[in-house]
Amino acid sequence: MRHSAKPLVAVSASYMEIAERRHPAYASSAKNVDALLEFSGCIPLLVPAAGDRLDAEELVEHIDGLLLTGGRANVEPHHFGGAPFPPDEPIDPGRDGIMLPLVRACVDAGVPIFGVCRGIQEMNVALGGSLHYRCHLVPGMQDHRMPRHPEVTQEEIFKLRHEIRLTPDGSLRGYAGAASVWVNSLHGQSIHRVADRLRVEATAPDGVIEAVRLKQDPTFTVGVQWHAEWKPEEHDLSRTLFEAFGEATRIRALARASGGAGQLRVNPPLRAATA
Repeated sequence: MRHSAKPLVAVSASYMEIAERRHPAYASSAKNVDALLEFSGCIPLLVPAAGDRLDAEELVEHIDGLLLTGGRANVEPHHFGGAPFPPDEPIDPGRDGIMLPLVRACVDAGVPIFGVCRGIQEMNVALGGSLHYRCHLVPGMQDHRMPRHPEVTQEEIFKLRHEIRLTPDGSLRGYAGAASVWVNSLHGQSIHRVADRLRVEATAPDGVIEAVRLKQDPTFTVGVQWHAEWKPEEHDLSRTLFEAFGEATRIRALARASGGAGQLRVNPPLRAATA
């Protein structure tokens, strides 16, 4: 029995080549693991981008949560009926191949999900939505990509760039206790058609969808477009989301330890919202 065990959270890892592209690796930014350890109180378990060599249905039986991280490669458009990528576009078919079915398996099993940047896009595609290839090419939308000049620092890359408006009756509005917050911005793709099973929780001034949540969510199934793992100790909403995700995984872990299904509702710690 695992009554006292910490929740086990699967963390999506991306395929990459290191050491001048001589050594293939599966990796995730240390910031993702650090945020889980510090603010969610979970045990992180990296899941390699190994495609159908992994069984999503089998994996979901052993985890209490899923953190979908950011990544350089975008979700391939054949998963949502989009136009083919240019030949030089980075892709990660192994990650698509395991994470899209794993999202669906987690939703079906009531396993908490927190999607960040690429993660919100994976959630939307897995549940039947589509993506803009480059949101800055959509009329009226701004350029949300990170700066790439040679001298750019991490602080500049991840600094707060624009405000987002939180849906008035949404759970993120309750988490934030405010109508809007400022977030960072490091993405090229964005949600186009929202999956039927998701509701919009936040938007940028130009209309880019910044957060979604599963409708009638029995646990915590939330995706955000910004990088919430960047210094959550300095960003109240990001920290609160990691804390709420951690609480949902603990409920799941207790239910699994006692033989329950784990599909228990986690209500957000609502605060008085301001107009």
